[in-house]
Amino acid sequence: MLPKLSVLDLAPVLEGQTPAESFQNSRELIQHVEKYGYYRYWVAEHHNMQGIASSATPILISYLLGATNTIRVGAGGIMLPNHSPLIVAEQFGTLESMYPGRVDLGLGRAPGSDMLTARALRRDDRGAYEFDRLVDELMGYFEDVERPVIAVPGKGMNIPIWLLGSSLYSAQLAGRLGLPYSFASHFAPDLLDDALNTYRRNFKPSDVLEKPYAMIAVNAMVGETDEEGEFLASTIFQQFLGMIQGKRGKTQPPRDMSTLWSEQEKQVVLQQLKYTFYGSPQTVYNKLTELISTREVDEIMINSAIFDQEKRKKSYELLAQVWKD
Repeated sequence: MLPKLSVLDLAPVLEGQTPAESFQNSRELIQHVEKYGYYRYWVAEHHNMQGIASSATPILISYLLGATNTIRVGAGGIMLPNHSPLIVAEQFGTLESMYPGRVDLGLGRAPGSDMLTARALRRDDRGAYEFDRLVDELMGYFEDVERPVIAVPGKGMNIPIWLLGSSLYSAQLAGRLGLPYSFASHFAPDLLDDALNTYRRNFKPSDVLEKPYAMIAVNAMVGETDEEGEFLASTIFQQFLGMIQGKRGKTQPPRDMSTLWSEQEKQVVLQQLKYTFYGSPQTVYNKLTELISTREVDEIMINSAIFDQEKRKKSYELLAQVWKD
């Protein structure tokens, strides 16, 4: 059986557009993928990035939940050291109260930005080194027990908590706590196998899960042809090239990459985006099934970083169609 398909949305701000238009694009996209059977839809916390508008993650999640009926919506993820666990519990308790049974809470320990912004968010960096304690505190607020400080709403709520990671740290912690785990192979490919193995090796059954549940995130741009898919993928190549060059900006339209990067830059970008698949529906299907053929993967989260909104919606549509066939 093929793994479930889900969606990762960074709420990209396109060149020539505003964050308000980005949110409208996300609303249209989630309504579209819901029709095609995608299982969940996550937005990620980022800060100080002109091309990503999902900084106020719980607010955006509420907006998307209100536009849909069945698809699960959540954070992929909330960068927990940036926040008080009590506030996070109250925010997601509120979301669960409004949209019961459809809310996910994925947690990461990175700042979701550069270190200068991290200091502006956290004021100090202790939280990153106290992630285990913060997760434990947050989970405690959802327990149906009396304590001096309670989350209202939040107390007694069964909100699925995931741990997210791009290294082995969260894989080990997720296994030890018996939580579902998602690995960020869409930008950190090198540790994929080690992370999955670490998670399963350390897994202990819990009240949440009897056995491990692992999801991986990948980039996939599906066009009508291989040539179109490759051209659409140039948008994400430009995004990562900009990071290498120290340039930040809005999401760029597709271009001929041969005029934009050196051979050395090309190799660095392609290595970081190793699990980026593009082409026709059959080509992307073949690459995805090859990826999972030797790995125990329960779910695949797809990030389609495509500039044109209609082509982005079409990419998810084409993948869903071939995934069922």
